[in-house]
Amino acid sequence: MYTGHCLCGGLRFEISGDLEPIQVCHCSQCRQAQGGPFATNIPVAHQAFSWTSDTALLKHYESSPGKTRTFCGHCGSPMFSFRDSLPGVLRIRAGLIQQPLPVRPAFHAYVASKANWWTIQDEVPQYPEGYAPK
Repeated sequence: MYTGHCLCGGLRFEISGDLEPIQVCHCSQCRQAQGGPFATNIPVAHQAFSWTSDTALLKHYESSPGKTRTFCGHCGSPMFSFRDSLPGVLRIRAGLIQQPLPVRPAFHAYVASKANWWTIQDEVPQYPEGYAPK
């Protein structure tokens, strides 16, 4: 079991089961939504995710057709995103999880549009656009 919450603690959640590897996204929307050089996402099956707090603070924003970003309406913390094309999957922001993570980044996506001031300094696979498994 993993637990997490937003910066103000108004939104709290649990994730049951094992975690998938972290996906690092460098697209311009993720940079703007996170306020940093990238977003770190962990795909979680919707049925493995549950709220342990009231969700009255939850806000949603459709950043592009079929992609919704969810955040805390009080502190602004990004919580997760989801896509119509991937039903049943939430992309939880890795930094919200309170326990040490047993997983590491699996890949960097959209590196063709990464911030010019950020240098990727690891050996994790990089994809110019979205993740393209072989």
